[in-house]
Amino acid sequence: MRNIRCGIAVLLLVVCCSVTSVTAGVSIGIGLPNLSIGINLPLFPELVPVPGYPVYYAPRLDANYFFYDGMYWVYIDDYWYASDWYNGPWAIVEPAYVPLYILRIPVRYYRQPPLYFRDWHRDAPPRWGQHWGRDWEQQRRGWDRWNRRNVPARAPLPAYQRQYTNDRYPRVEQQHDLRREHYRYQPRDRAVRQHFEQQRDQRAPAPARRERQEEPRLRGPAPQEQRQEQRHEQRQEQRYEQPAQRGQVQEQRHQERERYQEPRGQGNEQRRDEGRGRGRDN
Repeated sequence: MRNIRCGIAVLLLVVCCSVTSVTAGVSIGIGLPNLSIGINLPLFPELVPVPGYPVYYAPRLDANYFFYDGMYWVYIDDYWYASDWYNGPWAIVEPAYVPLYILRIPVRYYRQPPLYFRDWHRDAPPRWGQHWGRDWEQQRRGWDRWNRRNVPARAPLPAYQRQYTNDRYPRVEQQHDLRREHYRYQPRDRAVRQHFEQQRDQRAPAPARRERQEEPRLRGPAPQEQRQEQRHEQRQEQRYEQPAQRGQVQEQRHQERERYQEPRGQGNEQRRDEGRGRGRDN
């Protein structure tokens, strides 16, 4: 009997220690407020710009945590999640609808990179086409080609959220009103804008709610709209490069004219010299 009691006590001690270790770390809630993949962020995280990209990352978090175009983005367990508040609630973003500049973040800024990232170049984006397959790559063709000299400006950080920590973190129904009051920035990226609008609609009070709610999924723009967005970027890049190309073409044409004119000038000079020689002979 004494041995059984000792065994139960040891088991309870192990369970308590494991629960304490989980709640002491940092993780990100997802989906509905009651769903989570760990504990919540107690404070507004430190966000640092990714050089050359309109994106911020969180260097002190053990998570792939980013901020882009007015929203927070997390990559964990092969899924992207988005929210307009630093600690959620989060919604899944399907791979086909992840914004381009989120896909382009270099591997080195993922604080918890998956195992399959290890062999990839740290200063290049992840090989999403290799990971998500040929269908995704065909649908998002051109995602890894862009004009690095024509990158949009970073969105301002929503510093007003710093005051909402721990127990002061607002409820879901309060978040939209607080953002509208303190943060006037509106997403410029079409995909982000549609994600933001979907989250806003999902948080709006409904006359009747389902008893069983599914984890929200952000669909984003249609593939055709994404291809139009990529073509628009390519046209901007071409307009940026066309003046330099025209200058090169004009320089080549000028050099060709000089090469053609030089033999003619030499022939005329030679004929004039011959004429002078005949005049002296006469």
